[in-house]
Amino acid sequence: MAAALRQAPAGRHLYACGPQRFIDPALETARAQGWSQQRLHCEYFSAAPADTTADGAFELEIASTARVIPVRADQSTQQALQEAGLDVPSSCEQGVCGTCLTGVKAGMPLHRDHTLTPEEQQANDQFLPCCPRARSARPVLDL
Repeated sequence: MAAALRQAPAGRHLYACGPQRFIDPALETARAQGWSQQRLHCEYFSAAPADTTADGAFELEIASTARVIPVRADQSTQQALQEAGLDVPSSCEQGVCGTCLTGVKAGMPLHRDHTLTPEEQQANDQFLPCCPRARSARPVLDL
């Protein structure tokens, strides 16, 4: 992997798809060789299980209607939205595909996805409702 990345033409992008035990070392090798995050792309087959033992309940506010939706400690944001009758398209339910990407108008999500870059996560203006929790008491979603 290291030799192949060293020989890649300048500006080339790296695309990796597969299990985390393959993707993570490939990305780490590229970063160690100075590849910028904008040139690194990946898609995981599945996400590693997240520790949810400390998860608590919180609320969501829908920006377009000001409706408040409770999210129980034992459910995902996606599940709470579905129970409330809001259909946000989804596919993997693990934060690896990006299908359910949703805008955030206010508040801070706790990201558990493998889709957004660290910079995108830090911006706190979007998240994947299939797997996150909230750092703030009532995030406002752009729905």
